[in-house]
Amino acid sequence: MNRSHRHGAGSGCLGTMEVKSKFGAEFRRFSLERSKPGKFEEFYGLLQHVHKIPNVDVLVGYADIHGDLLPINNDDNYHKAVSTANPLLRIFIQKKGCILEHSKNNVRMPCLKTL
Repeated sequence: MNRSHRHGAGSGCLGTMEVKSKFGAEFRRFSLERSKPGKFEEFYGLLQHVHKIPNVDVLVGYADIHGDLLPINNDDNYHKAVSTANPLLRIFIQKKGCILEHSKNNVRMPCLKTL
């Protein structure tokens, strides 16, 4: 998986996709090659690295073109997220055991124990 952390690569480059990820109150931005996104496990590790949470089990979701929050937990739905990102892939990360509340204009991440 080719990744550049916004040094010389941007959404203007052919084949480059901007990713904006949110974990808690922190946002991170980075770029991926749209034609070589890699596997979900690599992307998961990249998110943990970028957010400096290497030993935290998290759930990953993305906002689709309709604003709905969809999960990313395998290669198939990861590649679907990449293919539909235009121009930005919006990623939401939460600790496992937390409930994510999402509406088109607002995302709240209360950490409530799931049953």
